[in-house]
Amino acid sequence: MTPARPSLRVERALQREGHRLLCGMDEVGRGALAGPVSVGAVVIDEHCPTAPQGVRDSKLLTPAARERLVPRLRRWAVAYAVGHASAAEIDRIGIMAALRLAGRRALAMLDVQPDLVILDGNHDWLSDREAAPVLLSVEQVAGAQPDLTAAGADGVGRPIPPVTTMIKADMKCSSVAAASVLAKVERDAMLRDFHEAYPQFNWAGNKGYSAPDHLAAIELHGPCELHRRSWRPFGGMGEGADGAIVRASAGAADTVEQGAPDAMKEWA
Repeated sequence: MTPARPSLRVERALQREGHRLLCGMDEVGRGALAGPVSVGAVVIDEHCPTAPQGVRDSKLLTPAARERLVPRLRRWAVAYAVGHASAAEIDRIGIMAALRLAGRRALAMLDVQPDLVILDGNHDWLSDREAAPVLLSVEQVAGAQPDLTAAGADGVGRPIPPVTTMIKADMKCSSVAAASVLAKVERDAMLRDFHEAYPQFNWAGNKGYSAPDHLAAIELHGPCELHRRSWRPFGGMGEGADGAIVRASAGAADTVEQGAPDAMKEWA
C-alpha cells in the first residue's frame, strides 16, 4: 500500500486557530553509532502554496530525489535551518538532550520566531521541562554550528515556541516532511565529508549506522573521535534486540527511545 502523501491540511487547521508561522521539525541520525544527530526546521505561513511535488518523509525517497528537492524546499519555505549535536555532545548529555540541543540550534538559526512547532512522534523532546535544561551560547544563537568533533559550549538562547506533537507527522504534514528531507541531506553530506578522513568505516555508504561493514570496521580498527563512545558496541548505549535504544551499562536495560528500526532505513 502506497503511503499517503503529506499535505498542508494539518498546518492550515492550526493556522486557522491563530498559529500563523508554523515550524515543522524532524530529526535524523538518532539511531546512528557515529556522527551527529541532526534536526531540520521548516517554517511556513498562510501564503505558502502546496509543497513542491514529491515531498515525502526522507526515508521514503532516494538520495537523488532528496537532493533535487532541497533547492525547491528552500524557495518554498518562509525560513529553514538544520541544527546538529555532535557525537561528543551525545556522549556528554545523552541522546534526548542532544536532540533538544540540535533542535534549539536550528531554531536559533531561523530569522523568524515560529508561533508553533510541529514535532513528529508523541514526545516533546524540544521543550521537555522535566529534563535538564540545554542552553545555547551567544555564538549558537547567532547561528554558529558546533565543532562536530567536540562538545559545544552552553549559554543562553531564545525562547522556545509552543510545541504540538503528532505521530507520523512526517507522513501527514508537508512542513515536517520537508524538515526531514533538509536534515537528511545535510547530515548525509557531513558523513560523506567525514568518510574522507575515516574511509575504513564506509560512512559514505552507511551514514554512521550499524550496518555490517561499519560494525566489522569498528571491530577491526576500534572507534574514532566521531563515534558515540557511550553507545553499543562501545559498552554504553545502543539498540536492543527489540529495536529500542537501551543503556547497556550497569547491568540493566534502560529504554530511551523506540522506533530504531525506522531509523535504520536512513542508511540509503
